[in-house]
Amino acid sequence: MSQTDFDLVVIGGGPGGYVAALRAAQLGLSTAVVEATHLGGICLNWGCIPTKALLRASEINHLLHDLDGYGFKADAVSFDFKKIVARSRAVSKQLSSGVSHLLKKAKVPVFEGFGKLDGVAANGRRKVLVSKKSGTPQTLTAKNVILATGARARILPGLEPDGQFIWSYREALVPEEMPKSLLVIGSGAIGTEFASFYRNMGAAVTLVEVAPRILPVEDEEISAIAHKEFEKQGIKIFTNAKIGTPKKGADSVSITVEAGGKTETITVDKIISAVGIVGNVENIGLEGTKIKVDRTHVVTDELCRTGEAGVYAIGDLAGAPWLAHKASHEAVMCVEAIAGKHVHPIDVTKIPGCTYCRPQIASVGYTEARAKEAGYKVRVGKFPLLANGKALAMGEPAGLIKTVFDDATGELLGAHMIGAEVTEMIQGYVIARTGELTEAELSETIFPHPTISESMHEAVLAAYGGALHF
Repeated sequence: MSQTDFDLVVIGGGPGGYVAALRAAQLGLSTAVVEATHLGGICLNWGCIPTKALLRASEINHLLHDLDGYGFKADAVSFDFKKIVARSRAVSKQLSSGVSHLLKKAKVPVFEGFGKLDGVAANGRRKVLVSKKSGTPQTLTAKNVILATGARARILPGLEPDGQFIWSYREALVPEEMPKSLLVIGSGAIGTEFASFYRNMGAAVTLVEVAPRILPVEDEEISAIAHKEFEKQGIKIFTNAKIGTPKKGADSVSITVEAGGKTETITVDKIISAVGIVGNVENIGLEGTKIKVDRTHVVTDELCRTGEAGVYAIGDLAGAPWLAHKASHEAVMCVEAIAGKHVHPIDVTKIPGCTYCRPQIASVGYTEARAKEAGYKVRVGKFPLLANGKALAMGEPAGLIKTVFDDATGELLGAHMIGAEVTEMIQGYVIARTGELTEAELSETIFPHPTISESMHEAVLAAYGGALHF
């Protein structure tokens, strides 16, 4: 590529990096992306997208084994596990190729290799060194640089992925064969999604959490319902748990789990470690700069600026919440700020979170407990999906919609949902949070019938003693 000087260089081509480049191109900034592996980052290639393809397969498998409840009968239901995995990889490849097309269409060049800050050129432009697996490194210059290098799985001592008995999310996505039993360490979104997938595919699953409850960032009532539903499905759960060091055998692995005053040795085919992530702060040229790192994440201000003028950090690299849609929104905000536009800093209480287990979980804003801790006097509304016609018709009655309002102003502070397709409905509450809507506007909103979303309306009415169908 002949051009090496740009208005903006983005290091990392994930959902933060490539979106930043696309928006910059729209605003007329000459822009380049540096990417070492696959465009789309972890999300498209090893996270959000392939897991959803796998979870879709497990939903189908669950339905195929529950046909009698719908009046159907099928004999000798089976699946081809290699095809299931291959389909998820094909979906990821299609989307990654799509990102490449979008960048090419926007005339954004992609430099393949590892990018790192490399000081300042004589003309004051930032230098970015691009190192390929082979060949001579190349230097790019730019007025501004966005660091979007993402994060990777946190590895605990003794639980290093070995590709055979101990898996991270990467190995869990591309197994050569279906394991008969697994133990999942960590019950956040990643852990519960893998537990849900493998259980619904027929494996015996144990879920271990060090915190007092599973899904610890969710509202306590939502966590409790999830716990109950998972156990109904046959998932064995340990909370407030401590684990020992795995002991590998010829064809299995054993680990001790201490919980509730008892210690149990559990032997399984595989262990999945899902205990969080760490930012990719190494080897990106931070040494000798004014850029600060706190617990493996780059420290930024509300506009994603680091301690170095002209250097920004977005997405998982810049810290929680570790969500692709947060990274993409940060990307747009950051680029627009660089271009001189007036922007609004992100309010993390208006960022939705979704977990695609069965049943699904979605939330935005304050939990009831956190709202009270923040000093709010709250009104809480609840509506069970058992009282919703569409949920019953679908055969998916498990779930709850919960709303939290400020008693003084009527503002929606938070919403928490568990049940069928709630990840597709949470955006209604996100819009309400963003628009600072009150119970008055939400109560007067007409929801279509029959839909599960009617439960959202009922949960609003319930907070003010007006629920009609429960």
